Amino acid sequence: MMLFISVLLALIPLLGIAWIVFYGSITTVDGLFMALILAAMSGIVGLNVLIELKKKRSGTQTSSTAASTVPGGLRQRGKVESVQFYESGVGQPNKSIVTLSDEVSASNLLVLEGDMRNALPVGQKVDVTFRKESGHNVLVDVDYA
Repeated sequence: MMLFISVLLALIPLLGIAWIVFYGSITTVDGLFMALILAAMSGIVGLNVLIELKKKRSGTQTSSTAASTVPGGLRQRGKVESVQFYESGVGQPNKSIVTLSDEVSASNLLVLEGDMRNALPVGQKVDVTFRKESGHNVLVDVDYA
């Protein structure tokens, strides 16, 4: 459904360009810039459509860093590239952004609640189990490979 809406949103600006050309206002500065703006909008949404089609054609992500469902929550595997800790404002939980990678595929970001610098050492291969709790990822278990 979202792909259909994106295709529709990519075609609507092209209709606007056709309108401008049909009524002959393409020769004015206003018509030219409006056509350029509409073409840019159509190109951006059209590029999004092409990327989504490419993702659908290639299938789902089969990397070992992809989150998989386990009885305790979700699980991700990979080598810890970096752990960045951020202190949040009052009333919000602190967060750690963990970059996990697999030698075969690209890096994967995982945002966890709390300070994970000691729990997930950089360079270590880990199997991280976490659960979603009130909108945040909470670490449940770490297995070191």
